[in-house]
Amino acid sequence: MARRSARKSSARKSSAQSTRRPVTSASGSDRDKIIAAFLELLAAKRIEQIGFAEIAEAAGVPLPQLRNEFASTLAILAAHIKSVDRAVLGADLTDVEEEPPRERLFDVLMRRLEILKPHREAVASLLHSARRNPPLALALNAMAVRSQQWMLAAAGISASGPRGALRAQGLAALFGGVLRTWIDDDDPGLARTMAALDRALGRGQRFAGLLDDLCRIPARLCRLRPRRRRRDGGYEDTAAAA
Repeated sequence: MARRSARKSSARKSSAQSTRRPVTSASGSDRDKIIAAFLELLAAKRIEQIGFAEIAEAAGVPLPQLRNEFASTLAILAAHIKSVDRAVLGADLTDVEEEPPRERLFDVLMRRLEILKPHREAVASLLHSARRNPPLALALNAMAVRSQQWMLAAAGISASGPRGALRAQGLAALFGGVLRTWIDDDDPGLARTMAALDRALGRGQRFAGLLDDLCRIPARLCRLRPRRRRRDGGYEDTAAAA
């Protein structure tokens, strides 16, 4: 209990600091200006309503330069998500590296929410659009799964192979549910969000245990494969004989 209280205290402290550190800056490169302008527009309207000319004007860059940097609005969004990934991966996690995997993942995902805080309205807009636009929802899911693979890696949890892909997909779905709580959480300490994340990771931990059990089944079946008698009186594995 004391460990969890310390973890939540650390999350609140980081939250207060992160509001002063937006991921993108309008004073940076053209690429950064485009991302920042896109996020500001996304906070005010649905992604389907945002045009290239509008983004270029808001960013203060020529339209050809926008085309040179990005091929679509989803490409701009993907670049922003990648920058958030890098910010999380670059954070100092030494204070939780001795914690259990669930605790480490909690800290990693809370840091992600802290970094996203300046763009909460843009995230809310995306979630609203995804509910009405299945192709957009599929595209966002693909980005989320790729991003959560990096979050698993940051927490020291394997995200490789089929099992890792399932973990990332499950985590993307869980985190999407937490985002719906986060966008309406006005508490500076994000108490509701932390409680929702804690519950979600608890469900995910149970799912991971089930997944491990399912992955052991093929190995058990292999040990139960029928054998056939050889002419010399011994037995041989039917799979090996095939």
